[in-house]
Amino acid sequence: MRFDPAIAAQRAFTRAKVAGELESDREEAKRAEARFSSTTGVAATEAYWTLQRIGTRHPEAKAFQAFCIYITWQQVTEETIPLHFKTGLDLCERFIQNAECRSAEDLLDLEQILELRAAFRRGLGLKAEDEEDGHDDDEDILKGGD
Repeated sequence: MRFDPAIAAQRAFTRAKVAGELESDREEAKRAEARFSSTTGVAATEAYWTLQRIGTRHPEAKAFQAFCIYITWQQVTEETIPLHFKTGLDLCERFIQNAECRSAEDLLDLEQILELRAAFRRGLGLKAEDEEDGHDDDEDILKGGD
């Protein structure tokens, strides 16, 4: 990995708070993020799922969606099970499908999430997409092509 997902998660969470993305869930998200970041084991896992539920309620919250992807990779490193790889891959696919790069931060998130998507796919034993069809669609995404 060419970046630290924990640092990327903190950056994305800060952007989500500043942008006011979570509205009424803001305080719950802050508490859950604090628990996730400062604990391990069952408490961290419960906080992780709380954050994922909040993300489900706010699909339009781009920075928070990126945050959810980054913390899923952190969860993979704590508990390497197929569920986390699948969750991460699903989150990445949804993020990429709705990607709009309006700022340098958006582009950085997209690049990092594309890298994580490949890692989640490998964790599930899936071939890289460019190996399947001979074309790497990620290049088109980053260049704005279709």
